[in-house]
Amino acid sequence: MSGAASRPGPGPLAGLDPGRSKCGLVLTDTERQQIVAAAVLPPQEALALLSRWQHGSGLAAVVLGNGTGSALWQQRLAPSGLLVLPVEERGSTLAARERYWQLHPPRLWQRLLPPGLRQPPRDWDDVVAQLLLERWLSRPLLRPQTLAVL
Repeated sequence: MSGAASRPGPGPLAGLDPGRSKCGLVLTDTERQQIVAAAVLPPQEALALLSRWQHGSGLAAVVLGNGTGSALWQQRLAPSGLLVLPVEERGSTLAARERYWQLHPPRLWQRLLPPGLRQPPRDWDDVVAQLLLERWLSRPLLRPQTLAVL
């Protein structure tokens, strides 16, 4: 899905996979080529991190999945003045599980399992947020192997 209708100004973009109990967040570099920060946090902490990114990194916009919880998140983000860019969220969780294993190839015994049965060893909502951002940008983003997930 393209962001032709609403174009953010220059600066980093955030991807947000909204949730009731936990949210996935990612932040791009200013050129929007790679992921520089990732987190899986409860909603209030996610909102606080977005605020820090807005004031510290000059966040240009938030790409928000349009599934469950998106309306509430649009309300939460409205006072910040951030441009919110909705993107289709359907199928993103399953796609993110596959993408997780591309980013972190399975080891030894995990390779013996069929791909559909592999479960990542941690929450992967940040990878969902990355996929949502990539859908809006219509291209993949680099993700350094050393990137720590908060």
